[in-house]
Amino acid sequence: MTKSLGFLLLRLSIGIMLIHHGYEKLDSIENFADAFVRPLHIPFPVTMSYLAAFSEIGGSWLLITGLGTRLGALAIMGTVSFGIYHAIMTSGLNIYLLELLVLYWGGAACIVLNGGGKFSIDHLIARKFRSNNLIVVPKQGVLYVKKELEEEPARYLEGLAKLSKIESPWENPQ
Repeated sequence: MTKSLGFLLLRLSIGIMLIHHGYEKLDSIENFADAFVRPLHIPFPVTMSYLAAFSEIGGSWLLITGLGTRLGALAIMGTVSFGIYHAIMTSGLNIYLLELLVLYWGGAACIVLNGGGKFSIDHLIARKFRSNNLIVVPKQGVLYVKKELEEEPARYLEGLAKLSKIESPWENPQ
């Protein structure tokens, strides 16, 4: 419970503090492209600037809501990685430029690796699917998702064993 509260606070702090950076980029996209993207010689600087802005905005909203937290954190990590690269290429290892970027990157990496915690929509969705006890069942060469029946688990395991012995038409092309 305490761990999940920590993930909630981390998600909210990253999302709330980072979202305004994305909106600022959108406000003056050409200036951002000239100052940060073009010096790195990245192709299509304005398009990449929009991509950076939308990944910060979208990623922040995903973190704040707790829906698709790993995807949102991954988008933030990608954008912040370019920010770290830009800071190092233009100013060297200047701790005053790198500290905030590294904190955002580290927090996003933590969320990518651990998920959003129990106080997230992702957790509610995962809990819903886990509670249905869904399993994959072979039936006439096709896999179906079916609710597990406690009295017949051996039958399904036998079906999986039979299915695994069927020769694939893609293994031996003629």
